[in-house]
Amino acid sequence: MQGHPTMSKTATESGSDHHNWLALSIGNSRLHWAWFKGEICKQVWHSPHLDQSAGSKLIHAWNRGELWCGGIEFPGPPEFEEIAPNPPLWIACVVPQQLALWQSYQRFNLITLADLPLLGLYPTLGIDRALALVGAATESGWPVLVVDAGTALTLTGADPEGRLVGGAILPGFGLQLQSLSENTAALPRVTFPTSLPPRWALTTAEAIASGVIYGIGSGVRDFINDWKERFPTSAVVITGGGGEILLRYLQESASEMAKQAIAMPNLIFSGIRCIKQQQSG
Repeated sequence: MQGHPTMSKTATESGSDHHNWLALSIGNSRLHWAWFKGEICKQVWHSPHLDQSAGSKLIHAWNRGELWCGGIEFPGPPEFEEIAPNPPLWIACVVPQQLALWQSYQRFNLITLADLPLLGLYPTLGIDRALALVGAATESGWPVLVVDAGTALTLTGADPEGRLVGGAILPGFGLQLQSLSENTAALPRVTFPTSLPPRWALTTAEAIASGVIYGIGSGVRDFINDWKERFPTSAVVITGGGGEILLRYLQESASEMAKQAIAMPNLIFSGIRCIKQQQSG
């Protein structure tokens, strides 16, 4: 296990803070939020990245204790009547430009690779991938393989001792669809489908969706097969915005594999909660 250095903190948590706190995962495309009461995740939502002006205005209001009032619109839909102003904010970030907006918040806590109870990490491993592993292991134990179907689709696995075995990264469903429309002259923009397209399509749009979904799906299935040969008792956890359609693909093409897969759409927040517990004692 790597060490447990203190995270960057600028304020001491009071007793009430343990009952109300926020987690923020800054992803490639969006901000992913979770509101916790103690160890219970009460609500998850998503919002666009903030520009410098909006971020500065929001954090200035937060630091004045106007997180839930004062005419400042919070970037999300929940109702927060039970939350006191200025709750601790625990952040995992893969977009440095967005992270800079939050560092002036007085209750800012940054999670880094050095904080995680994982072995064999390399310096450029994404904190989102590492936290997903921690969250999956917290729920299912080691060994574990995490398939995160986000903007980038990643596969990340750890062995029975909690040591990183490795993984793979490829463009996710939406990114592949976008790339085809932006880099070809005649192919149309195809929106992310909510159900499986026909494998043998008779329209251009469905042919694009088929190629992307079945192409990604077959690659993921091959990786899972290889992983299960190495670690037969391992859990396989699927998360991310494209996780639902990936699971549908597995149900159609590899039903036994799909039965063993565990869907955890908010997996990274389990990892953040685990690290907060560790750091808060």
